[in-house]
Amino acid sequence: MEIIIQPTPPEGSIIAARIIAKLVRTKPDCVLGLATGSTPIPTYRELVRMHREEGLDFSKVTTFNLDEYVGLPPEHPQSYHAFMDEHFFAHVNVPRANIHIPDGMAADIPAECARYEAAIRAAGGIDLQILGIGTDGHIGFNEPTSSLASRTRIKTLTEQTRADNARFFEGDLSKVPFHCITMGVGTIMESRQVLMLAFGANKADAIAEAVEGPITSMNPATVLQMHPVAKCIIDEPAAGALKKTVYYRWVFDHKPDWQRW
Repeated sequence: MEIIIQPTPPEGSIIAARIIAKLVRTKPDCVLGLATGSTPIPTYRELVRMHREEGLDFSKVTTFNLDEYVGLPPEHPQSYHAFMDEHFFAHVNVPRANIHIPDGMAADIPAECARYEAAIRAAGGIDLQILGIGTDGHIGFNEPTSSLASRTRIKTLTEQTRADNARFFEGDLSKVPFHCITMGVGTIMESRQVLMLAFGANKADAIAEAVEGPITSMNPATVLQMHPVAKCIIDEPAAGALKKTVYYRWVFDHKPDWQRW
């Protein structure tokens, strides 16, 4: 796993956007796996800027979102359908037919999960998956103890995750759904490249475990140590509990030009 430490979230987000933009330019019909939450918003903002000011073209791109709440219709302001429209899709030229987000209102949730997995396979798999990480190490909504071989499925959210997400529901925990559809850890690991973002001191322990700890389902992000092309972009506070920060900075500073965005 490559660890990229930047002074601030905006600087880290610009690097993330450049990595994504390089893929879009070199493979215009690439498949992007997208994440929600506050962490990737600055990255989406930079990609939108690149689209408007530099002509970054998403017209052949296909997207798959990591997850969606069960029981929230797409028009609900806290649904991930609404989130993605607000922060990305309404501002770039990804064709609507190429956008895929799990249907949290599906009458048959297991069938919807199987359909989603099949759609990813039919698209040729995900070229680059954007991830955040929870304070407990969850990726997507794969909570601690999730199978590291899991596929898209329904998950029950922990109270910690619900509490962390209550800020998006006017601070009212009672409004946060208990269930979601999420890509599985195994699904995520089949992506050809993974880009995990983490900002803030509250993510420091989860990042230290994910990067330098043993691989364990108690911190699902640790499995990324086994991914062949995983990059982790963090700010200084999120790097606060890492032991090998000097090495990570040295590696990034001495990358050959052809490895840069």
